[in-house]
Amino acid sequence: MKKVFILSLSALFFISFSGLAQDISNVKWYSIEEAEKLNKQQPRKIMVDVYTDWCGWCKKMDKETFNHPVIAEYINENYYPVKLDAESKEEITFNGTTYKFVAQGSRGYHELAAGLLNGKMSYPSIAYMNEKMELLGAVPGYMTAPAIEPLLNFIVEDKYISESLEEYQKNFHSKIAAD
Repeated sequence: MKKVFILSLSALFFISFSGLAQDISNVKWYSIEEAEKLNKQQPRKIMVDVYTDWCGWCKKMDKETFNHPVIAEYINENYYPVKLDAESKEEITFNGTTYKFVAQGSRGYHELAAGLLNGKMSYPSIAYMNEKMELLGAVPGYMTAPAIEPLLNFIVEDKYISESLEEYQKNFHSKIAAD
């Protein structure tokens, strides 16, 4: 009996910490180049999480918002999600244009991040693009899972064309249980 208990406990420990459960709820992030290529094969909205390595709110959003099972599943099914380090030094070619790092002060910025955020360099920020890879806009600041859920749906459903987010939220039914 003791051996069965130890084996059961060991199996539970292995499953819990092996990363299998974590992989189910995590967002599958792409580079912007990968998202562009995928979008040409099967068009979807693109969301770009613009972050920096030193941004605490960015890390909190990764851990709590993007790791929420409802949010991660919705993003994976409806978007090509992209992670973009706003201070990346590598050249990025997107939509026929090559973007570079611009040294400025002690840090600098990446031209693609500046373009997606219309020069308003605030982290975290999420830029949204339609299936034609046209920028719809960017939303700055940390967002909880319940706060981002209606926005993600609003964009995927193309409701931004005909109504305001505030109007949309009045009739939105969340899939997130009351946290």
